[in-house]
Order: sequence, then structure tokens, then C-alpha cells
Amino acid sequence: MLRALNTAASGMKVQELTVDNISHNLANANTTAFKKSRLEFEDLLYLNIGNSEGQASAENQVSPGLQIGSGARTIANLKSLSQGTLEETQRELDVAIDGEGFLPLSYRDNETAYTRDGSFKLDSQRRLVSSHGYPLQPAITIPENASKIYIGRDGVVSVAIEGQNQLQTVAEIVMARFPNPSGLSSEGSNLLKQTAASGEAILNKPGVGGNGTLSQSMLERSNVDVVSEMVRLITAQRAYEINSKVIRSGDEMLSMVNNLVR
Repeated sequence: MLRALNTAASGMKVQELTVDNISHNLANANTTAFKKSRLEFEDLLYLNIGNSEGQASAENQVSPGLQIGSGARTIANLKSLSQGTLEETQRELDVAIDGEGFLPLSYRDNETAYTRDGSFKLDSQRRLVSSHGYPLQPAITIPENASKIYIGRDGVVSVAIEGQNQLQTVAEIVMARFPNPSGLSSEGSNLLKQTAASGEAILNKPGVGGNGTLSQSMLERSNVDVVSEMVRLITAQRAYEINSKVIRSGDEMLSMVNNLVR
């Protein structure tokens, strides 16, 4: 009976982590370009009980014998990189990625971070930077006399200069793709970092080499489906409750054994 207690306890732990993951998804239902995640599980080792060989006869084996599982555990937390809905903002420095890819940023300690959050601002040097002040890589500086900024679907950044009839091209935005984008490490602040699991970044122009295109004055919303997450939450709660009842039943059965009177 102690085996059942440990097995049910592992089930409760799995459901606790599931609820933790669901709550994180729901908390970020309105976070720009947030990608939901889901947990993956596996069953634990099986114990061979007794000497049964599962044989109907000496020649015919019909089962591997008597095996009892010992519970479950969490093995991975995978991101869903499905496209979020694009929402118009009417702000010229907002950029949404329509398709695959990430925008590289100059991160702390000369590192590179990646994001799909295109809500850019201008810093004191008039560079395009993220909400936390990390500049695009390579850096893009907007001239002081620019009256309007245009960002094409191909990543070309142009500005209108007062007194000039033609647009002036400033720079081109570069995008990154990864062999395994689900392997990127989440750093918070809508930032991701390259890992051994993600593979090396492949840099290219928007719309080239599998990269998506850019949409100015738009932002990508979170891909969290609140209704689906609520259904998963209810399922996890019920599974947690059932596992707790197994522990309660096991405890009652142990009490009965302890109270046996000859």
C-alpha cells in the first residue's frame, strides 16, 4: 500500500506543475507576442511483482508478467510557436512579425537576445530599442529631422525628411530563425536566448529564407486560448483531487491493517 501512496503523490506533483504552467499562460494572455507552453509527462519505472512469466503454456507467452507502475513525472515544457492575432495600433514604431522568425536585440554583456515583441521606442540616441532599452541588432538610428518613419514588409526602414520629396532609406531590419525554436530559453521581458537545443541563429532579411514579413503599426497578441486553458485547469484540478483521494484511501486501509485484532 505504501507503493500506492508514492504513486499518487507523484501524480499530485505532476498536476501541481500543470496548474503552475496554466496559471503562467493565463497571466500572460494579454502580453505582446507571448507564446503559451505545455508540459509533457512520462510514466515512471515499472516493478515486476512475483515470478509470473505470463505464459499460457510452455510455448506461448501472452504477457510480460505482472508489472506495477510507480507514477508519472514531468520531462519537458514545450512552447507553442503558433501565430498570434495581429492587432492594429496606429503607432509607427510598432512592428509585428507575420510568420516565423525573431528580432535580434543587443542584450547585456555583449550578448544577443531575441524577441517577437515589436513595440519599439526611440532612446536618447534616437536608436530603435525595445521597451527595456535594448537596441535592435544591427543598430538603427533615426535622423533628428525625420518627420515620419516607414517600415516596409521587407524590413527596409525609410524616413520622410522635411523639405525633401523622396524618402531616405535609413537601414534594414534583420530577422533570425532557429533549427529548433522550441529550444530557446525564456529570459523574461519578452526575451529569448539561444541554447544548444535551439541551434545557431540563421540571420536573413524579412520574407527571405523562411522568415516572416513585418507589418508596421501592428503588434502580435498572445497565442493563449483562455477557454482551452480553463478546460485544462479544470482537468488538472480533478486529477489532483482523484490522486488525493487515493492517498486518503491508502491511509484508511493502512489504519485498518494496524487495527486488526486477532
